[in-house]
Amino acid sequence: MDFTYASLTMGPVVKEPWRARPHRVVCNARWMAGTQAIFYRDKRGSEPVDQFIDALPAKRAAKIDDYIEEHLNGQAPDAPPPEFPVSSQIEGELRELRVRFANTRYRILYQRSGNLLVLVHAFEKNTGAVPASEKALAKRRMADFKRRMDTRPRKPPRAAGKDAPLRSR
Repeated sequence: MDFTYASLTMGPVVKEPWRARPHRVVCNARWMAGTQAIFYRDKRGSEPVDQFIDALPAKRAAKIDDYIEEHLNGQAPDAPPPEFPVSSQIEGELRELRVRFANTRYRILYQRSGNLLVLVHAFEKNTGAVPASEKALAKRRMADFKRRMDTRPRKPPRAAGKDAPLRSR
């Protein structure tokens, strides 16, 4: 078996990285100077966007994770949102991250809350415009997020992308 410095310090080198989602590192969003994408978590502790991504084939999940990392995480707090065609405004402060994989279009609906970008809903897009039901669900989740984050004590949101903590799957 071949070993490299990376395999001795960080575990085995993955020769086919698309077969597994990237490993995640714990990060505290308060200490970050830039923006941080986080998964919306409902009151039962479920994270619907993370569950949606996990249910996808590994290559597609990795591409969505890469888009979140590249276009949402670590941006300057006063930076404008990513431009079209990567992102577009849906309604009010609600935006969509647009990810295309072959002929399949995925949308991650998110909204900004301070330096946090809350990933509230994800779906496979099959229509011309974002359906009203998808927008309504994203708005309900964001309202729930704001209501619960304004109460004390609270459990902090979990980061998305490479800064997210490892989870057993």
